Amino acid sequence: MKLFKINFVKITLVCLLVLVNFVMIAQPSWASKKYTSDPDYIEITKALESALQDKQTQGATPELQQKISNLQFQKYIIENSEESCGICRNETGKTLLVYGQKPKKSSSTYDNQLYLLPNGAETDDEWDCQGVYIPGQTATEGQEATPAQAFKIVHGTRLVATSNPQTGEIEFNLPPAKIFQSGEANWFIPDNLQAALDARVTPAKIND
Repeated sequence: MKLFKINFVKITLVCLLVLVNFVMIAQPSWASKKYTSDPDYIEITKALESALQDKQTQGATPELQQKISNLQFQKYIIENSEESCGICRNETGKTLLVYGQKPKKSSSTYDNQLYLLPNGAETDDEWDCQGVYIPGQTATEGQEATPAQAFKIVHGTRLVATSNPQTGEIEFNLPPAKIFQSGEANWFIPDNLQAALDARVTPAKIND
């Protein structure tokens, strides 16, 4: 089985101008959606309100403005998506590890579970892909060690993972809702790929 060897993640950020057009012009595609009770939506809304207040009191630094833009985009996705689940597509040329809901009979204490997503496959639109696992890398000459991370997405996101043909780095078409390491969330984030495979990762449900 072929798996990723990733040095770091290069995220393709959404253009601020496009985001502003989405927020100011586009209308919700289905106003009856009950997204206001979504835990992610509640958290994003609170974080956005706090960031906007910081902007008023501290000024618009580039970092703060980027944070606001990303939060606005995540909020827009939940409000306007026609899907209630996150969808992940793998166009990297290698197998990807993604997060999804754990089985009802699972004894795991984590909030979700890791699954295999083959190259060229897309998770089923009724199976909620919650994010992507980024394995850690040991230190090499001229490069520091990097910890394993989880790239989280919100409900309604259509995430596409690709591989940079020149560097081999994994890239995404959208920014993450969050990126966190082991201990920062109740997600299973093993140190490396072998540790993930030792946990008996099973295939994700994919579209035929």
